[in-house]
Order: sequence, then C-alpha cells, then structure tokens
Amino acid sequence: MRLSSSSSDARVGVVGATGAVGTVTLELLRARGYRDVRAFASARSAGTLLGDLRVEEATPESLRAAGLDVCLFSVGTTASRALVPHAVAGGAVAIDKSAAYRLQADVPLVVPEVNGARVSANNGIVANPNCCTIPLTMILKPLHDAAGLARVRVATYQSMSGGGAHRMEELRATPSGDAHLEMDWEFDGEEFDEEVKLQAETRKILELPDLALSVTCMRVPVLVGHTEAVWVETVEPLPPTAAASLLSNLPGVRFEDVPSPRDAVGADEVLVGRVRRDRTAEKGLALLVACDNLRKGAALNAVQIAELVLERSAVAA
Repeated sequence: MRLSSSSSDARVGVVGATGAVGTVTLELLRARGYRDVRAFASARSAGTLLGDLRVEEATPESLRAAGLDVCLFSVGTTASRALVPHAVAGGAVAIDKSAAYRLQADVPLVVPEVNGARVSANNGIVANPNCCTIPLTMILKPLHDAAGLARVRVATYQSMSGGGAHRMEELRATPSGDAHLEMDWEFDGEEFDEEVKLQAETRKILELPDLALSVTCMRVPVLVGHTEAVWVETVEPLPPTAAASLLSNLPGVRFEDVPSPRDAVGADEVLVGRVRRDRTAEKGLALLVACDNLRKGAALNAVQIAELVLERSAVAA
C-alpha cells in the first residue's frame, strides 16, 4: 500500500458504485472528506456521471493499474472472486461486501466495534459481513462479555434494498395491497443460505464456533431498514434492566424504547430496544434490533474498516 500523508488523501476505489450500497458508499466518503475517489461498475454503467465522478469499467486490468490504497467492493460473489485479486495485486487492500471471502480462514471478517483489531491480520482482503450479521454481533458481543451466551434465536425482517436497487424498484411498482413476505434466497431443503450465512458469520466474528444459534430470515415490503427479533439465553443471570443499561452505552448503538426500520433509515447507529425477560427460559432475554442496511449494514461498515486499514498502515509507515 502506498499510503498518502493523511487518510483523506488516500486513493479509494468503489466497485459497484452505481448500486444501492455503492451510491451510499460514495456519499459517506464525500461527507468524510475523501478527495481522491474513483467509481467503478459494469461495462453497462461505464461513462455514467455520479455527481462529479465518471464511472469507469471495473476490469482486472483497470483495477490492477488503478494505484489504489483501498478498494471497497459491493458486487456479487462471482464478480468479487474475479476482480478482488487484481485490486490486491495492484497494491490495494480490498474490503469486500460479498460472501466470497467471509468464511475463508485467512481473511478477517470485521465489525469495527466488535473485532476491529482483526483488520491487522489481513493479507490484502478484509471481508465486510452480512447486513444482519453486523448489527446482531454489535449487540451480542457485549452481552457475551457480561454474562456469556448459551443460546441465541433470531428472526429477521429484511427490507427490499437488501436484494439490490432493482428490488426497491419492484416494491415501488407493487400496489400496496399486493405486497407480501418473501424468502428469496437459495434453499437447501432445510435452511435458506441467508440463514446459514448469519449463523456462520456470527460465530466467526464472536469467535464462538460452537454457539447454539437458530435463524429464520424473511424479506418484508419495506424499502430500507432491517429489523431483527432476538432471543438470548445467557450463561450467567443478566436482568433486563442491566442488559438495557449495558446496551445504552455502546459505541455505534442507540437505545430506543421501540426500534423501527423507519427510525433507522439514514442513521449511522444500530437501534436496540424492547429489552425484556424471555419467560420461556430461566436466563432468557428478548430484544429488538433495527439498522439501516445500506449504511451500517453495508457501506458505513466498509468505510470504517477502510479507515482502520489506513490508520494502521500510516502507523506502520
């Protein structure tokens, strides 16, 4: 990495810049003062203007020659596998949002508020977790530190934007009376791959490979904002008042009496609330989490990872 004198001078690439996550990524970089930013997308989008940025075609050759410090990818798994190695070969640290590298043993899977120190172990790639894994681990980690996690159950209510910009357009075009719940992920006959991802990624980030974790995911007719109903059984007793107090004082988290996806839209924080006793378990808690899946669930987490990478590279230099 050829790091400039300050992070705002770092050379940053955004691949998938015209997508739902990519456009938010560009907004965040602009708001945080990054001046040397390049936008990449498919051949179909090449030449498009995004504000004052002209979109370049993302090819192995263009990324290898780009001279970037960090490159943020928000494309599908197949595209990431084809393109990420070339950005890395060109000297960039790639921060990849797809599932391509998340569970690879030598690739750190990072939520900065949870395991940010893992960034230093990268070999050119840092994986950005699933949009539901990020808020979930931000809530589970402090509960585990305080009382241990014995068992976790999660039900997700995921907005259409999690499926991409085209799913948002589909919802806008759908008469309100025709909207319904969906499970639009690959199905192995028992679990959807979104559920498998959430389980495996949470265990990796928390470094709890044997954590008992059950997940049910569904897509709901909401444009932006994911919600998760979470039931936790702890090893040690943790009263709801103590859990609520703990969750009210976390970086990147905002406590709300009743979190909702609407209130999460545009917010950088994860919203948590409705913390109460789960009376079906001796040491059980129930709570509700909401998050803007395009911001902290994707783009913001990637930008925060990039900033950690840049900070550590500047110190090392």
